[in-house]
Amino acid sequence: GQPPMLATLTQNASPLSHSTKATHILVILPKLDKSPDKFPDKSDFSGRDVLETLLSRRKMKLDEIGEAPVSANLKSGALCAWVMADLGKSRYEQQTCVRKAVQLLLEENPAEIHLAVYGDAEQKRAFAELAVYAAWVNGALLPSRKSGKKKPDRKALTGIVLHGHKEADGFALLRAKAEGNLLTRELTVLPPNELTPGAYRKRVKKLAASEGWKHQEFDLKALRKMGAGAFVAVAQGSDPEDAAIVYLQRRVKGAKKTVALVGKGICFDTGGNNLKPARYMHGMHEDMNGSAVALGILLAATRAALPVNIDCWLAIAQNHIGPRAYKQNDVITALNGTTIEIMHTDAEGRMVLADTLTLAVKQKPDVMMDFATLTGSMHVALGSRYSGIFSNRDDLAQQALAAGKSSGERIWAFPMDADYETDLESKIADIKQCTLDGEADHILATRFLSRFAGDTPWLHMDLSASSSKGGLGAVGSDVTGFGVAWGMEMLQGMS
Repeated sequence: GQPPMLATLTQNASPLSHSTKATHILVILPKLDKSPDKFPDKSDFSGRDVLETLLSRRKMKLDEIGEAPVSANLKSGALCAWVMADLGKSRYEQQTCVRKAVQLLLEENPAEIHLAVYGDAEQKRAFAELAVYAAWVNGALLPSRKSGKKKPDRKALTGIVLHGHKEADGFALLRAKAEGNLLTRELTVLPPNELTPGAYRKRVKKLAASEGWKHQEFDLKALRKMGAGAFVAVAQGSDPEDAAIVYLQRRVKGAKKTVALVGKGICFDTGGNNLKPARYMHGMHEDMNGSAVALGILLAATRAALPVNIDCWLAIAQNHIGPRAYKQNDVITALNGTTIEIMHTDAEGRMVLADTLTLAVKQKPDVMMDFATLTGSMHVALGSRYSGIFSNRDDLAQQALAAGKSSGERIWAFPMDADYETDLESKIADIKQCTLDGEADHILATRFLSRFAGDTPWLHMDLSASSSKGGLGAVGSDVTGFGVAWGMEMLQGMS
């Protein structure tokens, strides 16, 4: 399949004219400094009279459209939505209110929407960025397999016309982020009988050829030979044996740093012999989201031409039951020689990541970041509005938190002190894979992974926000693509 297409953007520095033929209009107004319930005398914008009537009918103050955007039909018959954006609020809050306003228009499946921004030059630029990004990521179509009468009415947005601000590069960086986010979401929603490890690998190979990345695969035969026992233990339960660790390399002339991105790509997770109950197995085709985030960041960085070298490692496999599947009490030898006592076959993510991190470290990157839908306990800790991070460097953790604020993809840092590891002491191997009581499993999983990250400056993201009902920030679908915008912010700080 092809990734969803982004709408074409047309820019117009002058304000939206009242005689426009637009059918769907979004008006973004700046927060009022003085009285919150009065229209400034001189302010003239699309549908001002209709908005005044609407607010008076609903007994709303003008500034309330900052929290709850409203829409109404203009005399021309066009649908117009109004929102007031407050640049004093957090990036996440700004994205949320603008996205809600965009959604009021997208409900009618327009082919084109017009965005009109008002305020001073700085406000217009900020509002334009918020609105264009929200229109791009929510206007594109994610895969759906409904057919016949059940076919979705939704059509992809094909055009965006921006009035009131013009950006010389046509928002190239924003466009790259949107493309990365959409690739991540598209792969994540694909059903598991379509996105098998074999099909995923083919898709990645094709993408590598079109984007100019160097591409290498370590299949199960190669991994067995190399001694990557942790990855093989998980993958050997599947028939056919189509799992692999995929390595993509992007090199840029003059780049000073190399960043390794590592992603967990479990295309379906049954839990293995410790089978998940039905309600927890449902949705486990999304367990490859970490690999899709790593791939989305790589695509976005490539399209935005960021001056940073990237190694991208995708651990692509499934966790199945079968006569060859690994089981409790097995002792496995990982690629770096560490022996692991298996406690629970549903802790497969840390197993495939262990050997993948070992391979990534061998290339001596300056920084390594891994992404995984790893633990239920992170979801218990944070819910689905934040993702959790861990790092073996304080400065990297601080940089990550700042990137969370500026990207609108919010994260929280957790401890990973060495004394937690006493819970993972094994009588028969170097380390237990996990414990059976599940307490602080997000921390124990990170302590386990740290054995394979070595001394490399390393950051681990546990993607509790990969799926959030009703969307998150700028993104309106349940599957959020969380991590791509954040990762781009991190790479820009490193380039």
